[in-house]
Amino acid sequence: MKRLEVGQLFKTTVVAVTKDCVFIDCDSKSEGVLDVSEYTDENGNVTIKEGDSVSVYFIGLKDGEMRFTAKISGENADDQMLENAYKNQIPVEGHVEKEIKGGFEVKLGTARAFCPYSQMGYKQKEEPAFYVGKSLSFIITEYKENGKNILVSNRAVCENEHKKFVETLRTTVKEGSKVSGTVVSLHNYGAFVDIGGFQALLPVSEISRTRVSDISTELAVGQKIEALVIKTDWEHERVSLSLKALLADPWDNVAEKYKVDAKYEGKISRVADFGLFVSLEDGIDGLIHISELDDAGRNTNLRKLYKVGDKMSVVINSIDTEEKRISLRPSSSRQQDDDAKQYLEHQADSGTDTYNPFAVLLKK
Repeated sequence: MKRLEVGQLFKTTVVAVTKDCVFIDCDSKSEGVLDVSEYTDENGNVTIKEGDSVSVYFIGLKDGEMRFTAKISGENADDQMLENAYKNQIPVEGHVEKEIKGGFEVKLGTARAFCPYSQMGYKQKEEPAFYVGKSLSFIITEYKENGKNILVSNRAVCENEHKKFVETLRTTVKEGSKVSGTVVSLHNYGAFVDIGGFQALLPVSEISRTRVSDISTELAVGQKIEALVIKTDWEHERVSLSLKALLADPWDNVAEKYKVDAKYEGKISRVADFGLFVSLEDGIDGLIHISELDDAGRNTNLRKLYKVGDKMSVVINSIDTEEKRISLRPSSSRQQDDDAKQYLEHQADSGTDTYNPFAVLLKK
């Protein structure tokens, strides 16, 4: 293999894992060594195994062995390693010592660096005290005077990690795919849903087939849901979801279930300036235009005459399944009632016993 420089990134494969060491393949005749503690979690479990691919950094020869590290930190972060990390933009682990004027003092091995406030954290900014005492990853943005003047950025690391995360996410979250998520916040315009660490928007109009006036009656923070991805804009990192798209569309059976000139019972779902929307069932609303209402004129305030939730008997004027529109009229207008009353009174005055089905129907 070619001669490695101290701090050089090296991608290879694990050939063995022991109690103390991880051995990696350097070439057919030699192996490299890492301390197993670098791959041990907080519970003492080793998180790596033979055959795994790894990316490591060469830190030099020790007792004839080629030594590597999974991260540049602590005693590994000598001047040579730090300078190489700066030249190759390799992340370095540093300990945030304290807050100082304009930012933070960060310890990189035995060296000290400065991280401005603007370069700490990513989109979700925390109070300065939140970072003090933490070990974080940094990119060295300036390395001067043989390491006496070092400027670092945690934000650059976060941005790189986020970019990789989004690139991975966009391969699985595509328009038309079904995703599972957790509701994290509710707003008047919709809900934000966490899908694997990314927040997607579920618009209020996509929650149900029926009109949703209070989103809290349909969803709750912490609720697990399954939704359909209906739009992605990865350039601006926006994803829109729909619950409604996974529900059966009641309009599929409208032509069989509802007939023109037939009478049905419904409830007023919305009052508009131009008429009333009447719900025949969940997801199926029809419109009674203001011109169909005998007690209303062009300038009438319908909201003073009708209320959402009021029951109403209607007759279907027309059905347009392609546009998903139904035109309605009240089942009985005031003029029809007056005409029917006069007709019945005339029948009673004339004393005729002639059977009239229309009169019998109105008497019921």
